[in-house]
Amino acid sequence: MRLEPELVEGDIARLEVDAIANAANDHLWMGSGVAGAIKRAGGEEIEREAIARGPIPLGSAVATGAGRLPARYVIHGAVMGQDLRTSAELVRRTTESCVELADELGLGSLALPAFGTGVGGLPLAECARAMVGAVRAHESRTLERVVLCVFGPEAERAFREALTGPGRAP
Repeated sequence: MRLEPELVEGDIARLEVDAIANAANDHLWMGSGVAGAIKRAGGEEIEREAIARGPIPLGSAVATGAGRLPARYVIHGAVMGQDLRTSAELVRRTTESCVELADELGLGSLALPAFGTGVGGLPLAECARAMVGAVRAHESRTLERVVLCVFGPEAERAFREALTGPGRAP
């Protein structure tokens, strides 16, 4: 089944989905941005479990428990290396890895943040096009719902434009 992502503006750590994704570095330590918010809300055990599974190749993903979060899992997508930089291609590959891993885990719902737009420095519009394209291209086995959870009106606009681009209804 092909997926049509939903868009939500807000705090990914509060969403009631089977898994949330973390915009991770390849060593899986959780610093600031989305990773820091997830760690603060869910607990240090998420980072400890993640680090024990790293390092991982750029563009790949691993799952950990979700600590105190409403979700059951955190899927850590390695969207940047130790230089903390990324690209639209790496965001696309990481998004693909996250949705594929959610399917492998038999999950029905997944929330993804705007990968690489914080410390990674990727422009919001590039990120949005890469992520929307990757989700739409995925042939889902178990996933029924993918939520693109962004923070702030500028991110919401960029993702709305990617979702409603040429040939798409608003």
